Amino acid sequence: MWTADPTMTEGKQRFEDRRKFIDNPYKDLYIYYLDGRLKSNHKIFYDHFIGNWQEDEFSFLFFSRPSSKEVEKILRSNPGLTLLEEFHMTYDQWQGNKIAPFKIGRFHILPPWEKRSNRTDASAKEFTVLLDPGVVFGNGLHPTTQDCLKSLEMVFLRENIASALDLGTGTGLLSLAASLLGCKSTLAVDFNLLAANTALKNVRLNGLENTILVAQARAEDFIDSPSDLMIANIHYDVMMQIITSQGFLKKKWFILSGLLRSQARDLRFKFSQLPVNIIKEWERDAIWHTFLAKKG
Repeated sequence: MWTADPTMTEGKQRFEDRRKFIDNPYKDLYIYYLDGRLKSNHKIFYDHFIGNWQEDEFSFLFFSRPSSKEVEKILRSNPGLTLLEEFHMTYDQWQGNKIAPFKIGRFHILPPWEKRSNRTDASAKEFTVLLDPGVVFGNGLHPTTQDCLKSLEMVFLRENIASALDLGTGTGLLSLAASLLGCKSTLAVDFNLLAANTALKNVRLNGLENTILVAQARAEDFIDSPSDLMIANIHYDVMMQIITSQGFLKKKWFILSGLLRSQARDLRFKFSQLPVNIIKEWERDAIWHTFLAKKG
């Protein structure tokens, strides 16, 4: 579970987070692919260290400049680790495209290093979301993420949502959007430590610490948490565990995404056996599916 640095006020912490983004800090990435996981108590304090993405029994260390000597020191401190490969690429190559401002519905998604006004059109009830994706996938450009944002707008037009549960939050974008739309309490959950830290950073950048709590944990362990709305843009196997759990039907609204064609078909069949009505389904490129559903 994450909270702001206790030695800093929320306002000062937010100022420090924003001050770092005078320019894009991720122009070049130096990635070191390791077999094994760092010791849980091993901290990396180099100022050019970006983060550690751990997947199964592998680790990906990200730096903003060449760091072979630093990685050698890390390996000596963690005897079970082995360097498999190292890569150098631009940040745009890693993200698959250039990170730039874009608009989805009423949401203006803005990298914090963009030198432009953060103001929104209050009369049009539009929202600016400061989003630093770091090296975590979830920059808002994927079709499933965009359809989830559209789903959120539809839900909040129909009903006041007091609480939300965002499973597999990634960069925290969907939690941020829910909060800006009026949700008073959102729990954002991701099992990946780097993703959870990235989501927390974005919560701070947008000044939403009072409405969003970020937790590093398994999505399955939080399905019983009470909420009006559940958002899950997550792996299919985890999603099916969630849908078949007792806590699933304690929610009113559901946004489920990241589904391929056959998976979407299975989900439709599962909903036919439950008191759940599909309000709208999005299909992108004949590949990706997103569902907005409500308990009947």
